[in-house]
Amino acid sequence: MCYGKPVLAQNIHLPTIILSNVPFELNWEGFSQASPENPVVIKGLSTEFFSITSPVGSAEVKIKGNTVLEYPLNQGGLERTDVTSIPGWLSLLPPLLAIVLALLTKEMLISLFAGIWVGVTIMMSFNPINGFLKSLDGYIVNNLADPGHATILLFTFGFGGLIGIVQRNGGLAGIVAIAARFAKTRVRGQVATAAMGLFIFFDDYANSLLVGNTMRPFTDKLRVSREKLSYIVDSTAAPVASIGIISTWIVFAMSLLDGQLQILGIHTNAYLIFLLSIPFSYYAVLAIIFVFMNALSNREFGPMYAAEKRAITTGQILRPGSHPLSDDSMLRNAMPEGIPHRWYNAVIPILIVIVMTMVGMIITGMPEVFPKNQSLMQKLLLIMDNTNSSQALLWGSYIATFIAITMALGQKLLTLKAALESWFEGARTMFLAVIILILAWSLGSVCTDIHTADFIVHYTRDWISPGLLPTLTFIMAGLISFATGTSYGTMSILIPLIVPLSVQLTGDVHNVMFWATFSAIISGATFGDHCSPISDTTILSSLASGADNVDHVQTQLPYALVVGGVAILFGFLPIGLIPDAGYLTGVMFYALSITALFLILKFYGKSLPLEPSEPTGVETL
Repeated sequence: MCYGKPVLAQNIHLPTIILSNVPFELNWEGFSQASPENPVVIKGLSTEFFSITSPVGSAEVKIKGNTVLEYPLNQGGLERTDVTSIPGWLSLLPPLLAIVLALLTKEMLISLFAGIWVGVTIMMSFNPINGFLKSLDGYIVNNLADPGHATILLFTFGFGGLIGIVQRNGGLAGIVAIAARFAKTRVRGQVATAAMGLFIFFDDYANSLLVGNTMRPFTDKLRVSREKLSYIVDSTAAPVASIGIISTWIVFAMSLLDGQLQILGIHTNAYLIFLLSIPFSYYAVLAIIFVFMNALSNREFGPMYAAEKRAITTGQILRPGSHPLSDDSMLRNAMPEGIPHRWYNAVIPILIVIVMTMVGMIITGMPEVFPKNQSLMQKLLLIMDNTNSSQALLWGSYIATFIAITMALGQKLLTLKAALESWFEGARTMFLAVIILILAWSLGSVCTDIHTADFIVHYTRDWISPGLLPTLTFIMAGLISFATGTSYGTMSILIPLIVPLSVQLTGDVHNVMFWATFSAIISGATFGDHCSPISDTTILSSLASGADNVDHVQTQLPYALVVGGVAILFGFLPIGLIPDAGYLTGVMFYALSITALFLILKFYGKSLPLEPSEPTGVETL
């Protein structure tokens, strides 16, 4: 029980759940006379916090807005209201349960729903029946009905249908035939896949789905395991988008940064800060470099070695008993006899997806009137700031589907009935992944409502010191992203928290320490994404590659941890501890980092068997 809502017209909005001894924010509305110069004050203990006590502990409340509230517990005109207070560690239980169950049982559906159910049960006063019902009609339904989520789901079905068409009209077989002329070995095939990932830099979702689905038939033919393909796709999706010159990732991060700069009264260009911070995104940059090093060396370690050795020696690109997120068995041998293998029947629709997505992002982000005296780059940033990338992807996939069907009919490769059947077959391959995405989003909502990130931030922020700021920021971002499965959510939490702290400790935003700290937030969010089986980008990479999501996480996790460890030891840690480290010093740390990764591959990695001479017996699409 706590005090909260005034009898008067003013409203104090308290959350339904608070964590014992953890600060939280509230809104106080209704004071028309309130302003930064003339705040409404209820006299009491503090100008920033007031305490709420509960049967299991206490919490401090931070005021959100320009009204100063001071310890109102003994003031008149307040009435009691119920707020559930729980021990803070319980907020970690839902994501950890889902992650541990997924790794132990390899059943994503059961694991994700178990995490949702437990979290909602905690919020429903530990009533499991109410928790089960609320999980269904509250969290799952709400996330399915969310317009942004629904758009992504429709795009996923649409792109799956498109792949079904270009598979059946001989387009993908044509791509494989052309690519095989230039990349006849597994090494070249992996390098080509990674290079394609660098090309699609504007959005991580588009990157994963386009690269994975396009290259999968080709890498299958070369006996590259699905685990390895999903690793390449995942490691050239979010890392590339997080350091791309223009991408949905960066515009989101810059929007958050710009808001904090305005609050702090710092008049500088947020995009300039981002450009200056790119060289210090150690994990993102090293993750991309390690993909190419790993492919060129033909050496693996950990579970990835076993997966690759299995694929090369037995032709089993999937682990026996695995559950790939996209069931491509329906597409195997779907191409009718006598269909010519014309590469452009696949390349043209896929290029249309890319082009129309970029056009759609411009259309959805275009303001009615641009502010005066803006440069082209400023206008482009404004467009990206307002764009709806999910809507653009939706447009691109269905326009490309129409073009693919028209091309198939025009060349008399398929009848209209056959083309539509192939679209539905392709869309059906995405069904399992769609269900998992909905559950992952629902678990993310549960983590938000139960304040998982607030608990992590509260109990890690005291470790932060000036020299360790980049390292601890990276670790904190990784923990939050891993536990919640959302990189955007991680940036939303940490940028408002870390940017003012970094400015306070470093004195300015134009110094290496600030740039490294800002980049640590983005790199840490990417790192947590790579390690978490409940991350949407992890799930989409598994989906596009036709891999088992748990197998993907288990094989990628050692590589992510190695790159993350090297990024800390030879990047974030020394840049913080070396006094007056300059820009060139920070960049030179890459020489040490790359050397460390090379030595790890050389002495810890194992050389794979020789390339199979005749990879014709492989299970391919």
